[in-house]
Amino acid sequence: MTAATTATTGTATVPDASAGNAHTIVLVGHGMVGQHFLEALAERGTTATHRVVVLCEEPRPAYDRVRLTSYFSGRTPDELSLTDAEFIKEHGIELHLGDPAESIDRAARTVTARSGLTVRYDTLVLATGSYPFVPPVPGKDAEGCFVYRTIEDLLAIEEYAKARATTGAVVGGGLLGLEAAGALKGLGLATHIVEFAPRLMPVQVDDGGGAALLRTIEDMGLSVHTGTGTQEIVTGDDGAVTGMRLSDGSELPTDLVVFSAGVRPRDQLARAMGLTVGERGGITVDEQCRTSDPAVFAIGECALASDGRVYGLVAPGYEMAATAAATIAADEASFTGADLSTKLKLLGVDVASFGDAHGAAADCLDVVYSDSRSGIYKKLVIGRDGRLLGGILVGDADAYGTLRAFTGSVPPIAPEQLVLPAGAGAPVALGPSALPDSAVICSCHNVTKGTIRGAVTEHSCTNVPEVKKCTKAGTGCGSCVKVLGQLVNEELAASGVEVDHGLCGCFAQTREELYEIVLALRITSYRTLLDRYGREDARGGDGCEVCKPAVGSVIASLAPTIGADGYVLAGEQAALQDTNDHFLANLQKNGSYSIVPRIPGGEITPEKLIVIGEVARDFGLYTKITGGQRIDMFGARVEQLPLIWARLVDAGFESGHAYGKSLRTVKSCVGQTWCRYGVQDSVRMAIDLELRYRGLRSPHKLKSAVSGCARECAEAQSKDFGVIATSNGWNLYVGGNGGATPRHADLLAQDLSDAELVRLIDRFLMFYIRTADRLERTSTWLERIPGGLDHVREVVVEDSLGICEELESLMSAHVANYRDEWAETINDPERLGRFVSFVNAPDTPDPVVGFVPERDQIKPDLPLLTIGHRPLQALEGSAQR
Repeated sequence: MTAATTATTGTATVPDASAGNAHTIVLVGHGMVGQHFLEALAERGTTATHRVVVLCEEPRPAYDRVRLTSYFSGRTPDELSLTDAEFIKEHGIELHLGDPAESIDRAARTVTARSGLTVRYDTLVLATGSYPFVPPVPGKDAEGCFVYRTIEDLLAIEEYAKARATTGAVVGGGLLGLEAAGALKGLGLATHIVEFAPRLMPVQVDDGGGAALLRTIEDMGLSVHTGTGTQEIVTGDDGAVTGMRLSDGSELPTDLVVFSAGVRPRDQLARAMGLTVGERGGITVDEQCRTSDPAVFAIGECALASDGRVYGLVAPGYEMAATAAATIAADEASFTGADLSTKLKLLGVDVASFGDAHGAAADCLDVVYSDSRSGIYKKLVIGRDGRLLGGILVGDADAYGTLRAFTGSVPPIAPEQLVLPAGAGAPVALGPSALPDSAVICSCHNVTKGTIRGAVTEHSCTNVPEVKKCTKAGTGCGSCVKVLGQLVNEELAASGVEVDHGLCGCFAQTREELYEIVLALRITSYRTLLDRYGREDARGGDGCEVCKPAVGSVIASLAPTIGADGYVLAGEQAALQDTNDHFLANLQKNGSYSIVPRIPGGEITPEKLIVIGEVARDFGLYTKITGGQRIDMFGARVEQLPLIWARLVDAGFESGHAYGKSLRTVKSCVGQTWCRYGVQDSVRMAIDLELRYRGLRSPHKLKSAVSGCARECAEAQSKDFGVIATSNGWNLYVGGNGGATPRHADLLAQDLSDAELVRLIDRFLMFYIRTADRLERTSTWLERIPGGLDHVREVVVEDSLGICEELESLMSAHVANYRDEWAETINDPERLGRFVSFVNAPDTPDPVVGFVPERDQIKPDLPLLTIGHRPLQALEGSAQR
């Protein structure tokens, strides 16, 4: 992708470089820091007056390297991208992918790329990042050895692991090493971690934190080897990895090795062009990020900052990028050092450190809370004067955002109360409101509390997404989003802004609150709920088209527990339903209906296939295979529905609920029964899940799939809940979505037994039904709910709210009380009475519902729907009345 050298888009005009009058900025490297530098230039208007050329080594533009491991949880490379093609085009940036700088001539001020492209610069910015350090051990270049740094590295690891490996080892137990270990485990490999230091994450945590982390990781089934190094990579006759020889004399069998033993600054270009570099690497820069050549800047991991540090975190890199952009624009800015605080979730474990985490300050004191059983370790470092100097949090880092902001000040409460869990000490009401306006909330973009408050009070932002867009807070690593949400809500309340979160004009409560009311008080009637808990002016009324189906869905999902009739067309419930639910079939564009019988897991016998064919033939229906591995029959008139259902029910079919906000299908591949790649029986599991959750009413439709191996033929990662087989059990993914706004599902838990899988899906679905908004898919819900996937995992896997037993009970009640709606209807003459086109002429078919032939089937005769004269020949040519 290369933008034109002369471009005018909107208000941005890029000078013609060929005219020789354009100040040219050449950026070498296009990672996260490089992209941030481009954005900083654009914000200052520099792209409108300068030519900007970018030489990128990788075949893709800047992407989120912090979330690199999320690729193995279903996020695609495109979803990891940080680069908007429109941004590049609008600002006339010349972006050359896969074409790194290979030589720089300072005298001529030119940069030559691998392709032979030579660009003259007025200002050169080096953002070359770092490279993985690979220990110089014999066999390090053998087949099966990898580094963990780029998307291409991940793709190579994934391909090799699926084809040739059952065991993997990671050399390095730091941040990236643990992420790599999580990736190997997610690929189904038995995984080892080898760390030379005596504990995991030696830079971020102390011995206590390392011990807590070790226990938790070993409980996940990973093998950890600390205090030992790699002496040699052992290979077989074919040159591929077969094991590792460690410094303690032991040998470790493995098919794949990932080196993640730290990084080194990529300063080779700088050395070759004669710039000053540090003794241990890194391009020496001053407080404005200038190198020893005033025309050359260096930012990010390749730079040795003026305080003598090479920063490997993204937040300092962003600050350097902003400083360089400001200096180029002749504004005052400086970078003199940065906060090294970090918060990550590694292998599902929260780990955070901030400030003077190891207590290097003189006369400091430690306040420690440790719970070995729960894998929680918290340490605060307190100065003699009571100031909070730093801390380490393992297993529970919820307070990270607030504690980090308090660093350097005296907290308003005793330090021990800051680390004690709820219930173990006096209640603590310490939140973001206690922070000064100068406290930095988002360290990635250096956004203070005062700036966030100003976004609400001065720029009229009313929610977190608006504040993110206004301030960039929360758009980096994401660790501050929870505190950000609290600040926004507090500021809105303080400003007297009342945000109505009510479901509609009839109810001031949210759908979640109405669910809790219905469940707690066993309310089985919409009328009762409206008259008791509706808004004053809505009580005694008829309700609206928003709340009626929403409340109807809530009552239906809780029917067995609260004592309501589970049949959705019983009594008052019938008036609450949407159009499709009114007739238990999908309304089509010409007024006819479609019928979709359930085919669990996509498995069907020849006899049942014949029945479907006979029904479609006898009633003149159009038939089509659906994407959910079912057969859809179109063109039924409303009075024909019970007749068709009776034929299908007699053959052993039941409603597929294609019309309802409920479970649709659980797709499957053929699994290990037939496929040579399958590792589990995916068909059996899909059938079990579909029969368990059939008829479950929810805020929106639910789709699922089960794949028998990592090849993912059933597309489970595009479903609301998807299951992928591993050699050790099942991986559960949640929150996926196809359609107009596709989203890959996130990994919730892995290597589950059959019973564990079903139990977690039970909990997940009932928690979603309990807390989602009306018409909210799981994908949207997962991104909206405070805490996102982490919170959902804490609730349904770890039972942090203590409600899992109740969630399981609610699902058990649904399963035990399931009844097929088609069978319930055809066996009740009174219920059959609603299935007519005209109440006053029940035996008269609707004359507007007509069809014409197409490809040996039928299609709607749409001219019949036009206003005015209907041609006689159209009526006579209809295949069906």
